[in-house]
Amino acid sequence: MVDHMAEALKNRFGEDIPQKIAAMMLKVYPAFKSTVFVRDCLAGYEPLSLTQRGWNIAHAMGHHLPDDYEAAAAILIASLGPKLDRAEGHGMAPFIYLPHVFFVAEYGLDHFEASMSAQYELTQRFTAEYSIRPFLQIYPQAALARLEEWTRDRSLHVRRLVSEGTRPRLPWAPRLRRFMQDPGPVLALLELLKDDPELYVRRSVANNLNDIGKDHPALLAHTAQRWMKNATAERRWLIRHALRSALKRGEPGALAVLGFKADAKVSIGGVNIEPKCAAIGGSVAMEFEIANNTQRKQRVLIDLKIHFIKANGKAGPKVFKLKAVELASQEAIRLRKKISLRDLTTRRHYPGLHRVDVLVNGSASRIGAFEVVDDVKK
Repeated sequence: MVDHMAEALKNRFGEDIPQKIAAMMLKVYPAFKSTVFVRDCLAGYEPLSLTQRGWNIAHAMGHHLPDDYEAAAAILIASLGPKLDRAEGHGMAPFIYLPHVFFVAEYGLDHFEASMSAQYELTQRFTAEYSIRPFLQIYPQAALARLEEWTRDRSLHVRRLVSEGTRPRLPWAPRLRRFMQDPGPVLALLELLKDDPELYVRRSVANNLNDIGKDHPALLAHTAQRWMKNATAERRWLIRHALRSALKRGEPGALAVLGFKADAKVSIGGVNIEPKCAAIGGSVAMEFEIANNTQRKQRVLIDLKIHFIKANGKAGPKVFKLKAVELASQEAIRLRKKISLRDLTTRRHYPGLHRVDVLVNGSASRIGAFEVVDDVKK
């Protein structure tokens, strides 16, 4: 299914894309050899992935735009269409500018000002989160200073570039190892955006903080605790979103920020896992009871951890969120969760014994297991 999804994305970045880009360039640069440009773009185009197609077009731009990068960047900017009019919901249309950000990342590294200007314009039509990263690596101080200015920009897309482009572990992009080691400069930028009026930006801030927590869990917890002071409802949402991976890992500091104590005094019983043997493509239902055995109320975060068998036969855990609840003295609640065994873009299923844990405030208790087979009749 992952392959089908990738195929669908690349097919929406078809042979018409170089032709559209050529027309845009020709309109502002009459000397542009559009026919040859399209021919070069489409050489070997069909088997390429989406990203490879983007690079193919970017390299053709490099051959057909002026050798003077600043002149080429000016043509590129002049050729751009209108800015995005909202945060999200544009589909694949903005991807027409994927080659443009690749062009800047490939050819613009010796031209800081021209490239930053180009990325400022591009991110308001697509995103420059990929191309900004090499500039952060080569010109850390100058790039960070420019991003600090952009935290106050009127454009939500420019402000989001600040938080998304500095993510140490941004998916599908090289990691920013400098900031994985020392996230201080990134945190300084996030401080300026944590109360941004746009959810689109605040979600990006939360994702960046989530990235930072994977390398610096104590710093994540400390920052979240500090941000909780006088927090608005919007900032509290941001903090919970930033803590999501840390909560799944059961980190005490992250749990404490949201009022969950690591040593919850509860009992787990009434477990029922059906069926005990399930076929790939089917599902498994799990039920159990959580009881507060104390004379005081307890705030508990309840999750389910399934140890899925991977292609190599080893187990890899996945945590499913269940419920956060305040249990009164001696109160018990019953929870149920149905787990699909259909193959997804993010998870494939393989035969084997799948162990099941309940997590209460990050502490795991084994409640049973179920067998997964290719065909339940076997």
